[in-house]
Amino acid sequence: MTKRQSPLLDTRVIYCGDNLDQLPKLPDGCIDLIYIDPPFNSNRNYEVFWGETKEKRAFEDRHASTQAYIDFMRPRCVELARVLKPTGSFYYHCDWHASHYVKVMLDQILGESSFVNEIIWYYKTGGMSKRWFGRKHDTIFFYSKGNDYTFNMQKEKSFLAHKYGFSNIKVLEDTCPHAHTDSRNHLAYFTEVGMRDVWDIPALRGNQPEMLGYPTQKPLALLERIINASSNENDIVLDSFCGCGTALVAAEKLGRQWIGIDVSPTACRVMANRLHKVCRLREGEDSWRVGKGFVVQDLPWTEAQLRKIPPFEFENWAVIALGGVPNKTKVGDMGIDGRIFPTHTLPEKPHEAKPGYLAFDFMDDWYPIQVKQKDKAGRPDIDAFEAAMMRADRPKGFFVSFDFSGDAIREIHRFFKQSGKVIIALTVREILDEQIAMKLA
Repeated sequence: MTKRQSPLLDTRVIYCGDNLDQLPKLPDGCIDLIYIDPPFNSNRNYEVFWGETKEKRAFEDRHASTQAYIDFMRPRCVELARVLKPTGSFYYHCDWHASHYVKVMLDQILGESSFVNEIIWYYKTGGMSKRWFGRKHDTIFFYSKGNDYTFNMQKEKSFLAHKYGFSNIKVLEDTCPHAHTDSRNHLAYFTEVGMRDVWDIPALRGNQPEMLGYPTQKPLALLERIINASSNENDIVLDSFCGCGTALVAAEKLGRQWIGIDVSPTACRVMANRLHKVCRLREGEDSWRVGKGFVVQDLPWTEAQLRKIPPFEFENWAVIALGGVPNKTKVGDMGIDGRIFPTHTLPEKPHEAKPGYLAFDFMDDWYPIQVKQKDKAGRPDIDAFEAAMMRADRPKGFFVSFDFSGDAIREIHRFFKQSGKVIIALTVREILDEQIAMKLA
């Protein structure tokens, strides 16, 4: 299949930022299919991120109220309705927390007559309660922008079984090519029918190759079904809460153009890595301009922006900016937020390394990185990092902060004279100005 770039807007782009800021940059009526899976928490990427603890679903840990959540989503859905083509479709993925209120909101924005389906995604994973019936489904509201929307009917197998007398079985076998009889005087057969609005698609489990550890990650099969049904090749798919990028991967695999938006810099980097590994897409302007890659835009690039993002996001930004690998676990990291692996330690055949964050685990030649989102890192911060370096027996380490106190700098010098171990102090400004090459050497 040949993918052509849209003349209206840039596609194969991941925008980092609040979608309420990013969506107004898109022209009216430019998107064929919108899928969103907004969490019942506007800052869900800022919680403990890759599954170190189970995602908290308690109501009090989310928006202050359901009304606050609807107030948060309403202007975003208004913008999404604006960018949707007259022939476009809109899928809103939610669960029991606020689904009833979401339906009312979408009826108000898109119109009651634009409602097409309430899809039930049924799954069997997760625990059970002794106090209520097991909550084992999500709701996906499907709306169209107008009557002439794209819809490609999907098929599913239907199992039919009937009990007949022996005299009837031969007749049915002759008329039903898929018929199968059993020894209990039953006739059973499968036939393909139009897809119903209850979808039995297994949820992801932690041991599956597809699973990234993202708390609300949806299976690729779910997104492929939606994209196949409500778009055609080269149509533009938008996910403005794209998390770990499942909708983008599905769109790319099915020959669609796509745009992703997410507020989390960490999520944007994770989905970029996923697109590279799963879809073999190159990241960068050169590859993107010739239709063979993608770009990530609007990542934080000023000190003011970096001061505002949550500590976990800041740590990931700093480690990745240094060319390091962030720790997957943020609890009990023993004072080390990431690792830098010198170039000479990289395997000559990268395909022989393990996938993901485990790719360098077999190497013992690495330098620790510590990150503090402080105006000035002080002597106690350096002391703690020195202890971490001693425990790990590392000859060199990197410490990132906005600035360092005089006591911190003096302690770094004292530590070198006493132990021979080097701590490289890097400021955010030095990283942003790309003045770190010599210090990284």
